[in-house]
Amino acid sequence: MANAYHASIEGAQHGAKSLAQFLDYAKAAGAQGAQPSNYMLQGPKGLKSAKEIRETFASRAMLLDGISAHCPFWVHTSAWTGTRSGNPFIPADIAKLPADKIEKWHETYLLKLMDLSAELGIKIMPMFWGVAYGWELASGYPWGFWSGGGFDLLEEGKERFVKKTAKLRRHANELGIKLAHEIHPGTAAMCADDFLALVKICDNDPCLAVNADPSHCWEGESWESRFLKVGPYIYAAHVKNFVVRPGFPLRAMEPSWPKRAMQFTDLGSGDLNMQRYVELLLAVGYKDRYTKLQGTASAPLVVEAESAHKELDYCSADGVRYVADNLCFPQAAGSFEEGMGA
Repeated sequence: MANAYHASIEGAQHGAKSLAQFLDYAKAAGAQGAQPSNYMLQGPKGLKSAKEIRETFASRAMLLDGISAHCPFWVHTSAWTGTRSGNPFIPADIAKLPADKIEKWHETYLLKLMDLSAELGIKIMPMFWGVAYGWELASGYPWGFWSGGGFDLLEEGKERFVKKTAKLRRHANELGIKLAHEIHPGTAAMCADDFLALVKICDNDPCLAVNADPSHCWEGESWESRFLKVGPYIYAAHVKNFVVRPGFPLRAMEPSWPKRAMQFTDLGSGDLNMQRYVELLLAVGYKDRYTKLQGTASAPLVVEAESAHKELDYCSADGVRYVADNLCFPQAAGSFEEGMGA
């Protein structure tokens, strides 16, 4: 009986590798598919051709499970704030430009990336929208207040998001692509209700989707409550675990990962129950939604295992094996009670 899922891996953390090197690494770890970052698809003069990308995957008998476009989408919707925290993801010459020019460059780039995705037959693009509402709201706490005499940061943010994303959303819809936002701190939607608010202000735009990732549910909203709320919108899924160290402040300005309250971990030893997580994804229809749209037999569980203490390649390869051995199983065809007494 075929498994509902197959093991895959996300490429953004492995950016030092070329696409070919990344696929060789993923295959050696036991992955059936991979989700390269947009940077791995760059050639000397822009994005690689769909033909070259297809051949690279086919030569290794690997599935292309989407293109991770988190970084350019985040920069596009955050540039207006003047932040420099996205600079590592921006070409050096572009980073020197005014904010509106940075935003425009990324809009053009993302339109081309969507064209490439469509040419590759990939209809789901995992990403996240940037801080369209501003850093005050991204803090999650109304210090300095969000409205007052002559201003309302929430309403201004709604208008800004709709306007800044309009061209990208329109193009995604023209190509039949789902833009799967990873609900995440420091983005335009940091919890389930935030995401549903984006859907509402964009008049139920069909391109707005969710990339499920339980490792970002560490400030009160459980992964179960989050993904039950947005279940019908889940078209992509990452597998990642974390620990929250009791007694340590989550919002301390601590630059060192090993010293932080929240730390990403290997998949088997974190606070989250990965089995229950992937079962919930089945219950809310992720596997059926993905396979119907992409025409595949199974849906990817995209490993993003990281650790403050374990070497990245070691931790990620261990994560792929964990998914393949523990989370890829045949889906129940009915209730276990149906055969009782037969």
